[in-house]
Amino acid sequence: MPFESKSEAGYTIVSIDETRLDASISELFRVYLFDQIDNGSNNLVVDLSLVRFMDSSGLGALVAALKKMGGEGKLKLAGAQPAVLDLFNLTSMDKLFTIIPSVAEAIEEK
Repeated sequence: MPFESKSEAGYTIVSIDETRLDASISELFRVYLFDQIDNGSNNLVVDLSLVRFMDSSGLGALVAALKKMGGEGKLKLAGAQPAVLDLFNLTSMDKLFTIIPSVAEAIEEK
């Protein structure tokens, strides 16, 4: 599976081991995030450091996870690369998500 998770400092860190978060894996990603939330992970950090390209379906999976959380806990994005940051800026999703330069900074910030 192209995703893995680990717990650290009260957060579940979800890593994406792919360079593309697009229609080919976005549904698997959404299901994976939903499983994490259903299993009690309400403080998530999604590590985007390997992702070089994200399309609207990848963005949609993140939005769906945020909605599923229903305002309980936190969903932070860490390590977004320039092309991914551009997508968040162009769609104004940078106002909806907390985007932090690194996983280490994401788990330090409360």
